Amino acid sequence: MRKSLLSLAVLATLAVPTLTFADEAAAPAAPAAAAAAAPVNQVTYNVGLFSQYIFRGVTQTGNKPAIQGGVDYANPNGFYLGTWGSNISWLGDSGAYTNASLEWDLYGGYRGAIQDVSYDVGVLQYYYPGDFHSNSGLAKRAETTEVYGSLAYKWVTAKLSVAVSDGVFGNADASGTYYADITANYPVTDTITAIAHVGRQQYTGSNAGLSNDTLYSYTDWKLGVSKAFADGVSVGAYYTDTDAKDVNYTSAGRKIANAQGTIYVQKTF
Repeated sequence: MRKSLLSLAVLATLAVPTLTFADEAAAPAAPAAAAAAAPVNQVTYNVGLFSQYIFRGVTQTGNKPAIQGGVDYANPNGFYLGTWGSNISWLGDSGAYTNASLEWDLYGGYRGAIQDVSYDVGVLQYYYPGDFHSNSGLAKRAETTEVYGSLAYKWVTAKLSVAVSDGVFGNADASGTYYADITANYPVTDTITAIAHVGRQQYTGSNAGLSNDTLYSYTDWKLGVSKAFADGVSVGAYYTDTDAKDVNYTSAGRKIANAQGTIYVQKTF
């Protein structure tokens, strides 16, 4: 992802097991979207092992490990394309899908800079292969399309991602749902970075007469640190939490949007 998650709409009232839906980009958010434009055509790869996949404060893997990886192409004129994937479990845990264990993201856009301010605009498609069960309580398939834009100055980045598809992670009539966030990546040393993040997931529309905003909107935050090594290897840890309502963010009997920690190791080449 990239970047994601929520629960099914109407679950509490209809007594259907609650659901979540998935993330960060990548994202969220495309993994390479904030990088500076390459001076030549450039292809980079990334692969990582995470203790769990957290997207916008919500676990996508039921607190279990995730293997993630992607490929990015950068044009010297500022255009870029990429793809990214991760294992997930939330669709299967909810009963909305069978044979669904993958989030596959496709994205592209343009980035550049005006003096000390860099910018990035693009589109991101979340795709979830698998067999969808229309009687599961999920209004429609989880595929979601977002457009995004960001501005960055020094080590602070502000970003807005807006859903342009009618369905948003399984909720119908939710076009216009947005995620706004600010992230600070402060360089403590040449190799150690401190991370602070806060975001707001704001839902539009309704499902079975219930407001998606009331059910699913929430604020999330993250604090973490990363350490870079030679040859593109980095390790890190972060702590996340949200103010999401537990009744709407529970899957397979587990709270999925509560305080939790994640560790990871990643390599870019």
